[in-house]
Amino acid sequence: MYNNINLRLLSIGCLITTAMLTAPVSAIVIRHDKPPEQYLASKADFPPLATFYNIGVHGTLIAPDWVLTAAHTVFCLNPGQTIAVGDELVEVRARYSYPSYQLGEQNDLALIQLAKPVLSVAPAKLYRQQDERDQMLWFIGSGGTGTGLTGETIGYKENNGVLRKAQNKVIAVTKSDLRFVFESGQHGLELEGVSGNGDSGGPAYLKQEDGYYLLGVSSRVDSWFKDVGEYGVKELYTRVSSHANWIDQVMTADDSDRAKLSSSDGFLQDGMTAENLPGICASISLKTPV
Repeated sequence: MYNNINLRLLSIGCLITTAMLTAPVSAIVIRHDKPPEQYLASKADFPPLATFYNIGVHGTLIAPDWVLTAAHTVFCLNPGQTIAVGDELVEVRARYSYPSYQLGEQNDLALIQLAKPVLSVAPAKLYRQQDERDQMLWFIGSGGTGTGLTGETIGYKENNGVLRKAQNKVIAVTKSDLRFVFESGQHGLELEGVSGNGDSGGPAYLKQEDGYYLLGVSSRVDSWFKDVGEYGVKELYTRVSSHANWIDQVMTADDSDRAKLSSSDGFLQDGMTAENLPGICASISLKTPV
């Protein structure tokens, strides 16, 4: 399943290990026929957004001391690593990935336990109903950008961490995933878009009267002949409703039981080794809130 299906997963490792700060790290990719300023977002658009690295990569606060993300993003999320939630910097206490996850495959999910609770931000709620098909959801993330005509064209350094949001519609569901496609013209939503490499782990969400609901976690592309961000590209988000029981079990268990319920693999990507990982993690770690 490597080739374009895993392009998003592989490109994280490539950009970190080769010219990290100048390589393109895409975030929300937008329609070419809409003013780009309509896609601009702020933390207020999704307050529980977490950011892991200075190249982007996200998660969602789902409890004061728990963040939900994609398992393929956790390579540097070791105890003591600093991440940002809202305007706070907090340290990681532990990480717990879905036990059967394999890099580039389904069930791409991980829980990050924080060393202290974040009380300045209301956590998102887990969406537990299984009626996601045809729902119109929002994506949000930081990094570079581009349009459906060009794909990714602006890197993270040039974009300087600007947040963008976009809409998309769930076209299909599986037990593990929500499926989206980047439509153009009259087939697309008003602010149609897709996420990119720097958005891995980020949310597909709804805002309702009682708060924000997390329905999916950005995982991978699923297109053989489309690059990330091009019109027609298919994108998979890990389905939260299908994994809610596992999330509940890990969060309520003690440390010894959590270890039995999860994988401790760091899921190192291309170019990463046990020897160079400490330097990589130091170079992409957050020093100030984003």
